[in-house]
Amino acid sequence: MEDAKTRSEPTSPSSGGLPVTGPQLFVDPEEQLTTRAAWLYFVAGLTQAQIGKQLGLNRTRVNRLLAQARDQGLVQINITGKLANCVVLEDQLIRRFGLDEATVVPTPPDQALIPQVIATAAGAALTARLKEGMSVGVGWGRTLRLSLQSVPRRSLTHLSVVSLLGGLTRGSAMNPHETASHLADLFDAQCYYIAAPALTDTETTRDILIAQPMLREVFERGAKVDLAFISVGELTRTCTMARVGLISMTEVSDLQKAGAVGDICAHWIDAEGQLVDHPLNSRVVALSPYKLRDIPCVVIASGGLNKASVLRGALKGDMCNVLITDEQTAIAILAEESR
Repeated sequence: MEDAKTRSEPTSPSSGGLPVTGPQLFVDPEEQLTTRAAWLYFVAGLTQAQIGKQLGLNRTRVNRLLAQARDQGLVQINITGKLANCVVLEDQLIRRFGLDEATVVPTPPDQALIPQVIATAAGAALTARLKEGMSVGVGWGRTLRLSLQSVPRRSLTHLSVVSLLGGLTRGSAMNPHETASHLADLFDAQCYYIAAPALTDTETTRDILIAQPMLREVFERGAKVDLAFISVGELTRTCTMARVGLISMTEVSDLQKAGAVGDICAHWIDAEGQLVDHPLNSRVVALSPYKLRDIPCVVIASGGLNKASVLRGALKGDMCNVLITDEQTAIAILAEESR
């Protein structure tokens, strides 16, 4: 099979109508089909019949592609084959927003599976970056929680994990403390929590809490981590913040009127990456997104079209060095930036 080679002349892979810049790839069509089938089967969890319908192939053909993917080494712990359009989008994101790295994975036909496919790539990216003696700041969200399923257990000496925001007042798998605790357990690491709710009742209460020496120490650790592993949330009536009871439907509407497009570290930002003028931002017990600019490596793992605006905001606000997202979301981010 011919290896992918860089060409200097323009090609026209599907890019959602976006201008194609950066390195173009000459790829074997058979490898592209095999890689996409492998993603849909091993990561997105589709059946062979569903893959056949999605790709316009019969089941026998799908079965042969999957066997071929295994035989050629495309399927290991992660899928190593790259899709040409994803590579082009990665380059565009890096060039447009000054990123150190971008990973774009194929968008599964079932939108509900987007967090899982991004989480698989995010887990691999985190594993590759963790080293002994590092300090890691952790956010919250479904994608981060799922990503830990792809992180192998091992012991790293003097690794520390710091939760970057307060917790929920009731039990939930989405609790930021649970995500940080799980990551620390995987590496036998020391874990530091912000022993306070993610959102207080008033600004005064927030100020009293963060002035306490114990919390102040954790915030100082969070601002000095070597790597931050975070996600973002959209602003809709069904967003995570609303589902777990942190904000009301009235507050959703008020935030939208204030220009918010989503949250990062529980702070609400606009499309340009600036904190919006809203009382909720003065009641958050979490590391300020502006502090992310001073952290050497900030990995944001998130996707779905409803998060394109907040992801663009985080990128515009220089709050991210490494982005992990899906194909359709990458196209939407670049389309918004081109307007």
